[in-house]
Amino acid sequence: MPVTDLFESKPHHDQPYGDDANLQLSRSGGLRHLLTLRGLSRQMLSDLLDLSAEFLSPLGDAAVRTDTLAGKTVANLFFEPSTRTRASFDLAAKRLGADVLNLDVNTSSRKKGESILDMIYTLQAMQVDVFVVRDASAGVPAYIARHVKDHVSILNAGESDVSHPTQGILDLLTIRQHKKSFENLTVVIVGDIAHSRVARSAAQGLSIMGVGELRLVSPKSLAPNSDDFPRARIMHRLDEGIRGADVVMALRIQRERIGNLDGIPGIDEYFANYGVSHERMKMAAPDAIVMHPGPMNRGIEIESSLADSPCSVITQQVTNGLAVRMAILSTVCHNLDTR
Repeated sequence: MPVTDLFESKPHHDQPYGDDANLQLSRSGGLRHLLTLRGLSRQMLSDLLDLSAEFLSPLGDAAVRTDTLAGKTVANLFFEPSTRTRASFDLAAKRLGADVLNLDVNTSSRKKGESILDMIYTLQAMQVDVFVVRDASAGVPAYIARHVKDHVSILNAGESDVSHPTQGILDLLTIRQHKKSFENLTVVIVGDIAHSRVARSAAQGLSIMGVGELRLVSPKSLAPNSDDFPRARIMHRLDEGIRGADVVMALRIQRERIGNLDGIPGIDEYFANYGVSHERMKMAAPDAIVMHPGPMNRGIEIESSLADSPCSVITQQVTNGLAVRMAILSTVCHNLDTR
Protein backbone atom coordinates (compact mmCIF):
# COMPACT_ATOMS: atom_id res chain seq x y z
CA MET A 1 0.00 0.00 0.00
CA PRO A 2 1.46 3.41 -0.91
CA VAL A 3 2.73 5.47 1.98
CA THR A 4 1.62 8.78 0.52
CA ASP A 5 0.45 9.94 3.95
CA LEU A 6 3.69 8.99 5.66
CA PHE A 7 4.14 12.36 7.32
CA GLU A 8 0.54 13.54 7.61
CA SER A 9 0.38 13.09 11.39
CA LYS A 10 1.93 15.39 13.97
CA PRO A 11 5.36 16.88 13.16
CA HIS A 12 8.59 15.53 14.63
CA HIS A 13 9.10 17.00 18.09
CA ASP A 14 12.12 18.96 16.86
CA GLN A 15 10.56 19.82 13.52
CA PRO A 16 10.23 23.62 13.27
CA TYR A 17 8.03 23.71 10.17
CA GLY A 18 4.72 22.36 11.39
CA ASP A 19 3.13 25.80 11.85
CA ASP A 20 4.80 27.41 8.85
CA ALA A 21 3.54 25.41 5.90
CA ASN A 22 3.91 28.39 3.55
CA LEU A 23 7.21 29.71 4.89
CA GLN A 24 9.09 28.14 1.98
CA LEU A 25 6.91 29.63 -0.73
CA SER A 26 6.91 33.03 -2.39
CA ARG A 27 3.73 35.08 -2.64
CA SER A 28 3.14 33.57 -6.08
CA GLY A 29 3.48 30.03 -4.72
CA GLY A 30 6.97 29.27 -6.04
CA LEU A 31 9.81 27.89 -3.96
CA ARG A 32 11.63 30.73 -2.21
CA HIS A 33 13.37 28.88 0.64
CA LEU A 34 14.17 25.18 0.85
CA LEU A 35 13.96 24.21 4.50
CA THR A 36 12.29 20.81 4.41
CA LEU A 37 10.60 18.49 1.94
CA ARG A 38 7.55 18.36 4.17
CA GLY A 39 4.60 20.07 2.50
CA LEU A 40 6.07 20.27 -1.00
CA SER A 41 3.85 18.94 -3.78
CA ARG A 42 4.67 15.98 -5.98
CA GLN A 43 4.65 18.30 -8.98
CA MET A 44 7.16 20.66 -7.35
CA LEU A 45 9.48 17.77 -6.53
CA SER A 46 9.08 16.32 -10.03
CA ASP A 47 9.96 19.68 -11.56
CA LEU A 48 13.11 19.89 -9.43
CA LEU A 49 14.09 16.37 -10.48
CA ASP A 50 13.53 17.20 -14.15
CA LEU A 51 15.57 20.39 -13.90
CA SER A 52 18.34 18.57 -12.03
CA ALA A 53 18.64 16.09 -14.90
CA GLU A 54 19.34 19.00 -17.26
CA PHE A 55 22.45 19.90 -15.27
CA LEU A 56 24.00 16.44 -15.64
CA SER A 57 26.68 15.58 -18.15
CA PRO A 58 28.68 12.36 -18.56
CA LEU A 59 31.77 12.12 -16.36
CA GLY A 60 34.75 13.15 -18.47
CA ASP A 61 32.70 15.64 -20.49
CA ALA A 62 32.67 19.35 -19.75
CA ALA A 63 30.54 20.27 -16.74
CA VAL A 64 27.30 22.12 -17.46
CA ARG A 65 27.76 25.86 -16.94
CA THR A 66 25.35 28.77 -17.32
CA ASP A 67 25.13 32.43 -16.31
CA THR A 68 21.76 31.90 -14.60
CA LEU A 69 23.05 33.35 -11.32
CA ALA A 70 25.24 36.11 -12.81
CA GLY A 71 25.04 39.10 -10.47
CA LYS A 72 23.87 36.95 -7.53
CA THR A 73 25.88 36.26 -4.39
CA VAL A 74 25.65 32.96 -2.50
CA ALA A 75 27.04 32.65 1.03
CA ASN A 76 27.83 29.18 2.39
CA LEU A 77 27.45 29.22 6.18
CA PHE A 78 28.49 25.80 7.46
CA PHE A 79 28.56 25.74 11.26
CA GLU A 80 29.01 21.97 11.19
CA PRO A 81 31.59 19.90 9.28
CA SER A 82 30.78 18.95 5.68
CA THR A 83 32.64 17.78 2.59
CA ARG A 84 30.10 16.67 -0.04
CA THR A 85 27.33 19.17 0.64
CA ARG A 86 29.58 22.20 1.04
CA ALA A 87 31.73 21.39 -1.99
CA SER A 88 28.72 20.73 -4.20
CA PHE A 89 26.93 23.95 -3.18
CA ASP A 90 30.16 25.87 -3.82
CA LEU A 91 30.62 24.32 -7.27
CA ALA A 92 26.91 24.57 -8.09
CA ALA A 93 26.82 28.32 -7.46
CA LYS A 94 30.04 28.94 -9.40
CA ARG A 95 28.89 26.86 -12.37
CA LEU A 96 25.75 29.00 -12.47
CA GLY A 97 27.83 32.19 -12.56
CA ALA A 98 27.29 33.43 -8.99
CA ASP A 99 29.76 35.11 -6.68
CA VAL A 100 30.40 32.73 -3.76
CA LEU A 101 31.37 33.50 -0.16
CA ASN A 102 32.52 30.58 1.99
CA LEU A 103 32.52 31.72 5.59
CA ASP A 104 35.24 30.33 7.84
CA VAL A 105 33.25 29.53 10.97
CA ASN A 106 36.40 29.28 13.10
CA THR A 107 37.16 32.97 12.55
CA SER A 108 33.62 34.26 12.11
CA SER A 109 32.02 36.84 14.39
CA ARG A 110 29.56 34.21 15.57
CA LYS A 111 32.53 32.46 17.17
CA LYS A 112 33.17 35.74 19.00
CA GLY A 113 29.63 35.86 20.37
CA GLU A 114 27.75 37.71 17.62
CA SER A 115 24.16 36.52 17.23
CA ILE A 116 23.35 34.58 14.13
CA LEU A 117 20.83 37.20 13.02
CA ASP A 118 23.37 40.01 13.36
CA MET A 119 25.71 37.96 11.20
CA ILE A 120 22.96 37.44 8.62
CA TYR A 121 22.03 41.14 8.65
CA THR A 122 25.68 42.07 8.12
CA LEU A 123 26.02 39.78 5.10
CA GLN A 124 22.58 40.80 3.83
CA ALA A 125 23.84 44.40 3.87
CA MET A 126 26.65 43.22 1.56
CA GLN A 127 23.93 42.15 -0.90
CA VAL A 128 24.07 38.42 -0.35
CA ASP A 129 21.07 36.88 -2.13
CA VAL A 130 21.18 33.24 -0.97
CA PHE A 131 22.35 31.80 2.34
CA VAL A 132 23.18 28.09 2.42
CA VAL A 133 23.04 27.10 6.09
CA ARG A 134 24.16 23.99 7.95
CA ASP A 135 23.80 23.97 11.73
CA ALA A 136 23.78 21.39 14.51
CA SER A 137 20.77 23.04 16.19
CA ALA A 138 17.21 22.36 15.10
CA GLY A 139 15.21 25.30 13.76
CA VAL A 140 18.06 27.56 12.65
CA PRO A 141 17.27 27.71 8.89
CA ALA A 142 13.59 28.48 9.53
CA TYR A 143 14.49 31.07 12.17
CA ILE A 144 16.73 32.87 9.68
CA ALA A 145 14.12 32.58 6.92
CA ARG A 146 11.57 34.42 9.06
CA HIS A 147 13.89 37.41 9.48
CA VAL A 148 15.55 38.02 6.10
CA LYS A 149 14.48 40.55 3.48
CA ASP A 150 12.03 39.57 0.76
CA HIS A 151 14.79 39.36 -1.85
CA VAL A 152 16.82 36.77 0.12
CA SER A 153 16.58 32.97 0.04
CA ILE A 154 17.59 30.42 2.70
CA LEU A 155 18.62 26.87 1.78
CA ASN A 156 18.92 24.17 4.43
CA ALA A 157 22.16 22.23 3.94
CA GLY A 158 21.63 19.96 6.94
CA GLU A 159 19.94 20.69 10.25
CA SER A 160 20.52 18.72 13.46
CA ASP A 161 18.76 15.34 13.08
CA VAL A 162 15.71 17.07 11.60
CA SER A 163 16.15 17.72 7.91
CA HIS A 164 18.50 17.49 4.92
CA PRO A 165 16.24 18.33 1.98
CA THR A 166 18.84 18.54 -0.79
CA GLN A 167 20.09 15.07 0.16
CA GLY A 168 16.52 13.82 0.01
CA ILE A 169 16.08 15.20 -3.51
CA LEU A 170 19.36 13.78 -4.81
CA ASP A 171 18.37 10.38 -3.40
CA LEU A 172 15.04 10.63 -5.24
CA LEU A 173 16.85 11.53 -8.46
CA THR A 174 19.19 8.56 -8.12
CA ILE A 175 16.32 6.16 -7.48
CA ARG A 176 14.31 7.55 -10.40
CA GLN A 177 17.27 7.16 -12.77
CA HIS A 178 17.40 3.43 -12.03
CA LYS A 179 13.78 2.57 -11.24
CA LYS A 180 11.84 5.12 -13.37
CA SER A 181 8.89 5.35 -10.95
CA PHE A 182 8.30 5.05 -7.22
CA GLU A 183 4.84 3.53 -6.85
CA ASN A 184 5.79 -0.15 -6.83
CA LEU A 185 9.16 0.11 -5.11
CA THR A 186 10.23 -1.33 -1.77
CA VAL A 187 12.89 0.89 -0.21
CA VAL A 188 14.93 -0.13 2.83
CA ILE A 189 16.89 2.32 4.98
CA VAL A 190 19.13 0.62 7.53
CA GLY A 191 21.24 2.06 10.31
CA ASP A 192 20.97 4.86 12.82
CA ILE A 193 17.45 5.99 11.93
CA ALA A 194 16.86 7.79 15.25
CA HIS A 195 19.55 10.42 14.65
CA SER A 196 19.41 10.62 10.85
CA ARG A 197 18.23 13.75 9.09
CA VAL A 198 18.96 11.87 5.86
CA ALA A 199 16.42 9.18 6.75
CA ARG A 200 13.79 11.79 7.61
CA SER A 201 14.20 13.75 4.39
CA ALA A 202 14.40 10.60 2.27
CA ALA A 203 11.21 9.30 3.87
CA GLN A 204 9.44 12.62 3.30
CA GLY A 205 10.46 12.71 -0.35
CA LEU A 206 9.57 9.06 -0.95
CA SER A 207 6.19 9.62 0.69
CA ILE A 208 5.42 12.59 -1.57
CA MET A 209 6.41 10.58 -4.65
CA GLY A 210 4.16 7.67 -3.60
CA VAL A 211 6.68 4.92 -2.82
CA GLY A 212 5.16 1.46 -2.48
CA GLU A 213 6.74 0.46 0.84
CA LEU A 214 9.33 2.00 3.13
CA ARG A 215 11.13 -0.20 5.65
CA LEU A 216 13.32 1.29 8.39
CA VAL A 217 15.73 -1.23 9.94
CA SER A 218 17.88 -0.51 12.99
CA PRO A 219 18.93 -1.82 16.38
CA LYS A 220 16.25 -1.03 18.95
CA SER A 221 18.58 1.51 20.56
CA LEU A 222 18.71 3.45 17.26
CA ALA A 223 15.08 3.04 16.21
CA PRO A 224 12.98 6.14 15.50
CA ASN A 225 9.85 7.22 17.28
CA SER A 226 7.04 5.53 15.38
CA ASP A 227 5.09 8.82 15.40
CA ASP A 228 7.80 10.33 13.21
CA PHE A 229 7.29 7.68 10.50
CA PRO A 230 3.67 6.58 11.03
CA ARG A 231 3.31 4.49 7.86
CA ALA A 232 6.81 3.13 7.49
CA ARG A 233 7.54 -0.38 8.71
CA ILE A 234 9.97 -0.17 11.63
CA MET A 235 11.99 -3.38 11.80
CA HIS A 236 14.98 -4.72 13.72
CA ARG A 237 16.15 -7.66 11.59
CA LEU A 238 17.93 -6.74 8.38
CA ASP A 239 17.56 -10.21 6.88
CA GLU A 240 13.80 -9.73 7.06
CA GLY A 241 13.85 -6.11 6.00
CA ILE A 242 16.03 -6.55 2.93
CA ARG A 243 14.01 -9.41 1.46
CA GLY A 244 12.70 -8.41 -1.98
CA ALA A 245 13.88 -4.80 -1.66
CA ASP A 246 14.46 -2.71 -4.78
CA VAL A 247 16.57 -0.05 -3.05
CA VAL A 248 18.82 -0.52 -0.01
CA MET A 249 20.27 2.56 1.68
CA ALA A 250 22.83 2.14 4.45
CA LEU A 251 23.39 4.88 7.04
CA ARG A 252 26.31 5.41 9.34
CA ILE A 253 26.00 5.58 13.12
CA GLN A 254 25.62 9.26 13.99
CA ARG A 255 28.08 9.24 16.88
CA GLU A 256 28.38 13.04 16.92
CA ARG A 257 24.64 13.30 17.73
CA ILE A 258 24.51 10.62 20.43
CA GLY A 259 25.08 11.61 24.02
CA ASN A 260 24.77 8.12 25.50
CA LEU A 261 26.21 5.25 23.49
CA ASP A 262 24.79 2.55 25.77
CA GLY A 263 22.98 -0.19 23.90
CA ILE A 264 24.70 0.45 20.57
CA PRO A 265 26.35 -2.70 19.19
CA GLY A 266 30.12 -2.86 18.79
CA ILE A 267 31.64 -2.78 15.32
CA ASP A 268 31.78 -6.52 14.77
CA GLU A 269 28.32 -7.09 16.21
CA TYR A 270 26.86 -4.23 14.21
CA PHE A 271 28.22 -5.47 10.89
CA ALA A 272 27.12 -9.02 11.66
CA ASN A 273 23.55 -7.91 12.26
CA TYR A 274 23.07 -4.71 10.26
CA GLY A 275 25.91 -4.50 7.75
CA VAL A 276 24.83 -4.45 4.10
CA SER A 277 26.87 -7.14 2.37
CA HIS A 278 27.01 -9.13 -0.85
CA GLU A 279 25.50 -12.08 0.99
CA ARG A 280 22.56 -10.07 2.29
CA MET A 281 21.93 -8.45 -1.09
CA LYS A 282 21.17 -11.93 -2.46
CA MET A 283 17.86 -11.62 -0.56
CA ALA A 284 16.98 -8.32 -2.25
CA ALA A 285 15.47 -8.01 -5.75
CA PRO A 286 17.89 -9.14 -8.50
CA ASP A 287 18.25 -5.59 -9.83
CA ALA A 288 18.38 -3.86 -6.44
CA ILE A 289 20.62 -0.84 -6.03
CA VAL A 290 22.75 0.06 -2.99
CA MET A 291 22.92 3.64 -1.71
CA HIS A 292 24.79 5.50 1.02
CA PRO A 293 24.74 9.25 1.76
CA GLY A 294 28.37 9.28 2.97
CA PRO A 295 30.70 9.44 4.64
CA MET A 296 30.96 5.64 4.67
CA ASN A 297 32.37 3.50 7.43
CA ARG A 298 33.49 0.59 5.27
CA GLY A 299 33.24 -2.74 7.02
CA ILE A 300 30.75 -1.39 9.56
CA GLU A 301 27.52 -0.39 7.84
CA ILE A 302 28.51 -1.60 4.37
CA GLU A 303 30.90 -4.21 3.00
CA SER A 304 33.74 -2.40 1.25
CA SER A 305 33.63 -4.47 -1.95
CA LEU A 306 29.85 -3.97 -2.16
CA ALA A 307 30.28 -0.20 -2.02
CA ASP A 308 32.44 -0.47 -5.15
CA SER A 309 30.32 -3.07 -6.93
CA PRO A 310 28.11 -2.64 -10.04
CA CYS A 311 24.94 -2.46 -7.92
CA SER A 312 26.32 0.49 -5.95
CA VAL A 313 25.14 3.96 -7.00
CA ILE A 314 27.00 5.80 -4.25
CA THR A 315 29.26 7.86 -6.51
CA GLN A 316 26.27 8.63 -8.72
CA GLN A 317 24.55 10.11 -5.66
CA VAL A 318 27.50 12.50 -5.31
CA THR A 319 27.27 13.49 -8.98
CA ASN A 320 23.53 13.99 -8.66
CA GLY A 321 24.00 16.14 -5.55
CA LEU A 322 25.78 18.81 -7.57
CA ALA A 323 23.07 18.82 -10.25
CA VAL A 324 20.30 18.98 -7.64
CA ARG A 325 21.90 21.95 -5.90
CA MET A 326 22.26 23.74 -9.24
CA ALA A 327 18.55 23.13 -9.88
CA ILE A 328 17.55 24.44 -6.45
CA LEU A 329 19.71 27.55 -6.69
CA SER A 330 18.33 28.27 -10.17
CA THR A 331 14.76 27.79 -8.99
CA VAL A 332 14.85 29.97 -5.89
CA CYS A 333 16.74 32.75 -7.64
CA HIS A 334 14.26 32.73 -10.54
CA ASN A 335 11.40 32.93 -8.05
CA LEU A 336 13.06 35.81 -6.20
CA ASP A 337 13.37 37.72 -9.49
CA THR A 338 9.73 37.09 -10.44
CA ARG A 339 8.15 37.58 -6.98
